[in-house]
Amino acid sequence: MIHVSHLTEHDATAPVARNGVPTTHPLRRADDRPPPRATVSLVVPARNEARNIPWVFEQIPDCVDEVILVDGDSRDATVHMARHCLPAVRHVAQSGPGKGNALRTGFLAASGDYIVMIDADGSMLPGEIPHYLHFLDHGYDFVKGSRFIAGGGSLDITRIRRWGNQALLIAVNRLYGASLTDLCYGFCAFRRSFLDDLDLHSTGFEIETEMIAHALCSGLRIAEVPSLELPRRSGRSNLHALSDGRRVLRTLISERPGARTAP
Repeated sequence: MIHVSHLTEHDATAPVARNGVPTTHPLRRADDRPPPRATVSLVVPARNEARNIPWVFEQIPDCVDEVILVDGDSRDATVHMARHCLPAVRHVAQSGPGKGNALRTGFLAASGDYIVMIDADGSMLPGEIPHYLHFLDHGYDFVKGSRFIAGGGSLDITRIRRWGNQALLIAVNRLYGASLTDLCYGFCAFRRSFLDDLDLHSTGFEIETEMIAHALCSGLRIAEVPSLELPRRSGRSNLHALSDGRRVLRTLISERPGARTAP
């Protein structure tokens, strides 16, 4: 660990020694100010997640400035529970059915410099958000979680989902000339200024793949960070491995470089 001493205004303009050689160049001027911190919007799509919302919301770190709950016409107390746990939460109703519609609705409502997306079922750790922001702060445009690099993992993935993810991962890396380590995992963060470049249209779970495909095609700087996937805390998932897997594959093929201009 590196310890940095605090400089007073006088110290900052005083001569300092580097490698034993005195210098008259100050470390900084007294009237310098650090750049403003980027603001962060967290988009949480939810449908009948009242029992999971408390755990998710209590884990949200202080670096998040705005939480947007996109409700998919829940039949339980999802919205009421969210407001009870976080009175400042912004609730918006999604524009149509499906996770893709929910996320696109949340992205358009977000006001932060950075947008983070996370599931409401407790399978993703909000405490990992600062790792994503670190890479955005240091020049990357799109940051995605990976369960299959050092430090990542999954306590929930089934054998069928693992095989499917591996097959689709091979497809995306070959079709797009990429070297990703995970594909079907929706913990991502990106600069809001690139939302138009992502050009999102999907309505279902395949939107996560569409985001990555368009980020690759647009030449965005992409980073992967290790992430631990937890089991859903309660309730049943709306994901259907086979049908959603086919939609992901169709998205990869239709959005591949040159596909839109091909005869």
